Amino acid sequence: MATKSLRQTLRRLWARDKFSYSIRVFIALTGSMALCWWQNEMHLLISLFLGIIASALAETDDNWQGRLTALLVTLLCFSIAALSVELLFPYPWLFVVALALAAFCLTMLGALGERYNAIAYATLILSVYTMIGVDQRGGEVADFWREPMVLVAGAAWYGLLSVLWQALFANQPVQQGLARVFRELGLYLKIKSSLFEPIHGLDVEGRRLELAKQNGRVVAALNASKEIILNRVGSSRAGAKTSRYLKLYFLAQDIHERASSSHYPYNALAEAFFHSDVLFRCQRLLRQQGNACQRLCESLQLRQPFVYDESFAEALGDLHASLEHLRIQSNPAWKGLLRSLRALANNLATLDRLLSDASNPDALAEASDSSLLNRAPQNLKEIRARIRQNLTPTSLLFRHALRLPLALVVGYGVLHLIHPTQGYWIMLTTLFVCQPSYGATRRKLGQRIIGTAIGLTVGWALFDLFPSPLVQSIFAVAAGLVFFVNRTTRYTLSTAGITLMVLFCFNQTGDGYGLFLPRLFDTLVGSLIAGMAVFLFLPDWQGRRLNKVLASTLACNAQYLQQVLGQYANGKRDDLAYRLARRNAHNADAALSTTLANMLLEPGHFRKEADIGFRFLVLSHTLLSYLSGLGAHRGGDLPEPARQHLISDVGARLVGSLQAIAQALAERRPIQVQDENEQHLADTLEHMPDDVDETQRLVQAQLALICRQLPPLRNLAAHLVKDEAERAVAPAA
Repeated sequence: MATKSLRQTLRRLWARDKFSYSIRVFIALTGSMALCWWQNEMHLLISLFLGIIASALAETDDNWQGRLTALLVTLLCFSIAALSVELLFPYPWLFVVALALAAFCLTMLGALGERYNAIAYATLILSVYTMIGVDQRGGEVADFWREPMVLVAGAAWYGLLSVLWQALFANQPVQQGLARVFRELGLYLKIKSSLFEPIHGLDVEGRRLELAKQNGRVVAALNASKEIILNRVGSSRAGAKTSRYLKLYFLAQDIHERASSSHYPYNALAEAFFHSDVLFRCQRLLRQQGNACQRLCESLQLRQPFVYDESFAEALGDLHASLEHLRIQSNPAWKGLLRSLRALANNLATLDRLLSDASNPDALAEASDSSLLNRAPQNLKEIRARIRQNLTPTSLLFRHALRLPLALVVGYGVLHLIHPTQGYWIMLTTLFVCQPSYGATRRKLGQRIIGTAIGLTVGWALFDLFPSPLVQSIFAVAAGLVFFVNRTTRYTLSTAGITLMVLFCFNQTGDGYGLFLPRLFDTLVGSLIAGMAVFLFLPDWQGRRLNKVLASTLACNAQYLQQVLGQYANGKRDDLAYRLARRNAHNADAALSTTLANMLLEPGHFRKEADIGFRFLVLSHTLLSYLSGLGAHRGGDLPEPARQHLISDVGARLVGSLQAIAQALAERRPIQVQDENEQHLADTLEHMPDDVDETQRLVQAQLALICRQLPPLRNLAAHLVKDEAERAVAPAA
């Protein structure tokens, strides 16, 4: 029994996405520590550890061939950066010019994608690590190759472990990525189920806002999973295992479209069916399906078969029985709402089928178009075009590429003015804290200072309690693990870990106590420089670009609607163009949520429009849910007269209205608040004869819901443009 329990515990540990990362880091740090003890060369320990850290920070997901190529490029960049620092260190003016140019060029490489951004960022970090090493030697550059060689050796050691791991466990990241998708989808379905509580005064807007934020997390998981699969497939045909995961990914996209669909106004449903059990049955089924998604997540993580609970069919049958009971009552006031509930029930039945299919994805038919869009540049022409596109003051990346070198140069000047012990930690802190947005910088600034203080306090206590060098070596490895495991989720704890690791490493070769006050001082100064740089130099206030983010959201929704209507006109086909339009609409929705979250961290003057932004997020996410509902039922055939009217006339008008609002927002032009033609169109769409074809009824009802979203969207957009215009005139007056 104990053996079985241990086996289950190990299986669950192995299933965690950070466990394999932790194993690699542990092997790398422990191997370096053991080598230094065995060779009695403890002075090499710090450089080896710092090289491992830089290499791990440069790591991105890929197959083993791609990871090997990336490793070779990384080691080349590391070697050039470290040797340049060694050679230019004695010439401060030449050094600072080279540092600024390198920081600008490396930051601009982020325009090419996450992989290039990670390598460039890690190269900058390794450059500062090299400066720390040179400063430790008192600025001497004799044997200038020695320090870079040790740093690059540490980086190569971790890199080789990473390549080997990717070769042995190629599909593990795919499983973990898909597991995360279904975990987030499960949470999304559970949050959505809370909208079906038939209670008076339900805060629908607040729950829709929570749903919109969760949708951002679903979209992020889907995007990450797509990149992982793309790295395994590339331009070749997927193998048997990868094909299975590809089918699960497309299945997750279909579930997401169904889950994000809406066919009904929630307040009207709650008011009409307050004394019925039908909404509770909808809520129960959605929660069950959310639980099923989370069990599918666990099955993927543990590599166990997923068995869909057949009792869900009973819950679905109960829902249909409730609907039939309401139909028999023949209440004329319920006629339209009952149609919406039937559309909802059909949607839940399709969700049930999709989740059932997940128990045997191999049996699913191959997608007619299984291509994935690779957003990374494929040749030199695309690389030049991508960088040129970002060489403008309107680009957030370009602003950050100017701001970061300035902050590093200021840090370099400050450390030469005061030059406390280990003063180059000022520049390292600035590099870590200075982020592309003020909100992200502010968040990291506080976490960095608190984490450093915690690390120093714990280090002080452990130095006195465990003076043994061997025990402190174990603590150094453990602290390094804490840093890596938490660096993307708990930055305060991560900073405490890296602070402890540095203290214990330095204490192996010198006086670790001498680092306490200088380390805290350097962190405060470096954080202050980063904060002032983001606040004063080309600040990217989210409020000033809110109109463009809102415009992008509406423009993407218009494109999605256009693609959905094209599917009704030409037949359902999950081709790349349709999936791309759907994904862009959800990405824009997630980007708006992220922008508003960063906006809340900005000074009060710059977040005045946050309330309008969040109300717009609720409306735009509601609009997206109606579009998803329209897209979810693409299989039906519209009668020819209705097809011409609804697609070529009504649909085109709605697309045009969304695009017109988006363009006016982007250009800050006055927006018409009331449009009587849209009001008349919505009234016309809502009044349908009883003998209308069911597919036509559903499409027409969804278009009516979309049309009803236009007036409040116009109103908020007009207020935003008006407020911005008044603020622009006020200083001149």
